[in-house]
Amino acid sequence: MQKIWLFSLVLSFVTILGTNCAFAMSPPKSSTPLRAILLVAFGTSVPEAQKAFDQIDAQARKAFPGVEIRWAFTSRTIRAKLAKEGKQLDSPEVALARMMGDGFTHVAVLSLHVIPGEEYHDLNRNVRLFSEMAGGFERILVAPPLLSSHNDMMRVAEALLTHAPKDMKAEEAVLFMGHGTRSHPSDAIYSAMNYLLQDLAPNVYIATVEGHPTLDEILPKLSRKGIKKAHLAPFMVVAGMHARDDMMGDEPESWKSVLSRNGIACEANLTGIAEYPEIVEVWLDHLRETYARL
Repeated sequence: MQKIWLFSLVLSFVTILGTNCAFAMSPPKSSTPLRAILLVAFGTSVPEAQKAFDQIDAQARKAFPGVEIRWAFTSRTIRAKLAKEGKQLDSPEVALARMMGDGFTHVAVLSLHVIPGEEYHDLNRNVRLFSEMAGGFERILVAPPLLSSHNDMMRVAEALLTHAPKDMKAEEAVLFMGHGTRSHPSDAIYSAMNYLLQDLAPNVYIATVEGHPTLDEILPKLSRKGIKKAHLAPFMVVAGMHARDDMMGDEPESWKSVLSRNGIACEANLTGIAEYPEIVEVWLDHLRETYARL
């Protein structure tokens, strides 16, 4: 009889322990999920470049009416500079913590980067930590950046050409400035985009500031074609400091200065690619697919 009583006691203890463990590992689902979207960009401190983010924000709110949409900047330097101007922008981590505190249960995070490079992977890793946090979001997913497939690249290339100068002469070219990266294999996407553009329009190129192809790699091609004028434009989310300094600045190493020394006149179009609605739609299609899986 004593053995039966002891067995019953142990069985009850194990049952209670198992129930508690299951509860700790799988918190009860909320009866009414509260969904939200976090738009994450590198950021900008150039007031004129902010209109690119305004374009994204307007299209996102139209695509997701009634859904809470918030912003975060990954650049600590830009956030600090904006804070001195009285403008408070959160990092993705702080923004997510606030959303968790506000009771959101399902969050879609959109990476407003151009390529799936180091910053995108950092974002992905940190978001995953929020998904593993006890008492955290029930579901949180990251939508990929702009150029995440061949179809994305074709759509973006066609959009760029739509906004390129019309009726260019044979001795004119368009040169887009991408950022590029020396430390991540996704830098190869810029070479692929350059190839696509060349296939669609032989006098349109992409070069990068910090990756490949470089301006030095494009210059011989311009020379062989007898290019006398280059239309310069950023292949970046916003027309920020790179576009205004590295592309069109008066410093000896700016693209304008280098091209001028090589006998090529320059004309600039300071329009970030996020100011083009067709390109924003590529990002938003990624967000739609991700939001549907929440």
